[in-house]
Order: sequence, then C-alpha cells, then structure tokens
Amino acid sequence: MKKTIFTALIVCLSIAAVGAQETDTSSATNFSKWQVRLRVIAIVPNESATIQAIGGDAQISNAYVPELDFTYFFNKNLAAELILGTAKHDVKAVSTAVGDIPLGDVWLLPPTLTLQYHFDGEAVHPYFGAGLNYTLFYNESAGPVADKVSYDSALGFAFQMGFDIDLDDTWFVNIDAKYLLLNTDVNVNATTALGATVGADVNINPFIAGIGFGMKF
Repeated sequence: MKKTIFTALIVCLSIAAVGAQETDTSSATNFSKWQVRLRVIAIVPNESATIQAIGGDAQISNAYVPELDFTYFFNKNLAAELILGTAKHDVKAVSTAVGDIPLGDVWLLPPTLTLQYHFDGEAVHPYFGAGLNYTLFYNESAGPVADKVSYDSALGFAFQMGFDIDLDDTWFVNIDAKYLLLNTDVNVNATTALGATVGADVNINPFIAGIGFGMKF
C-alpha cells in the first residue's frame, strides 16, 4: 500500500512536469522556478497510543526548531516542495497500570515532499499542498526505567497551507502550517524494571506551524 501511494505521487509529479513543459514559453519569464525558505517551526504532536499489557497513553513534548525547504515551480501555479528538518522530543507513557513511565527522548528526521498549488496575487501568494512524509527515528534515549526503546520508521500523508508575502522581487516572508498523519510501532524493553517487553502503536500526528524568510531564484 505504501509503495502504491508513493508511486501515485511520483506519477502526479511527472504529469505536472509534462504539463509545465507544454505551457507557453512566453510565460517563462513571469515566475522564478526555484524558491528556498528558512523557517522557525513549532511542532505540536496530537499523540495517542495503544499500549500492550499495561495500557495507558503516550505523551510527547512539543519542539521548536529551524526548518529548510526547497520549492521547484513547474509553472506559475504548480510546484513541488521538499521540506527538511530534525527535532528532538521527550516521550512518556502515562496513566498505565504501573503509573507514568518516562521513556527518554528521540530524534525525528521527517523529510516531506508535497505537491502545491500557488494562487496568483499582487504581493500575497496563498498556497495549498499535499504529499508524503517519511520519518526516521534515531538517537533514542531509553530514560531511567526502560533498558531500550526502539521506533519503526514510518510513511504517512502530509497536508499543507500557507502564504508568501513579497518584500521585493527576490525576498519574501513565509507563513506555513502542516499536519502530518504519522504512526509508528514502538518496542519498549523494560525487563529489568518491569520484567517484560512492551509494544505500543503510537499516533504522533503533529501540527507544524512556521514563519520565516524565503528567496526566489
């Protein structure tokens, strides 16, 4: 299923590229093909979990980090954006049968590719986008209770909206919001403290809001 979703997105991007090549070449000078943005983002997880044996829920901290993205315009309105960034979150299992359990922290690397539609405007350019996110988990810290915590890499959908505000022909201010549908399987080895290994199905589903500057070229 994940391969099918990824293939479908690639096909859509290919069709868009072909369509862009067929547009009137006289319009090529009316837009910049590339944009780069640097944002400061707030990552707010909308977490929930199904935890085996001991029950309870997950609690994941917010994060505030820089984010870099590159956007390629097929024509004046249709673009593809690659979003890059990484963040560290503290994790806790709460309201379990044995109380709250701190599970250390974990770093997330979630490269995200979206297909966007940009609306025309004099100085303000709204856009909407949707695409795929692939999240890698690394540098897991187990915390004071567990012996080891591992997270499965995950593929999910991404939804996006925002707008660019021109400062001049090159520079602009960007305000952006994204919502990721992100789910991972977590394995907690707590044999020393609890005498068991516990699995969990965790929905992270973060809302991401950012503001920054961009450059057209």
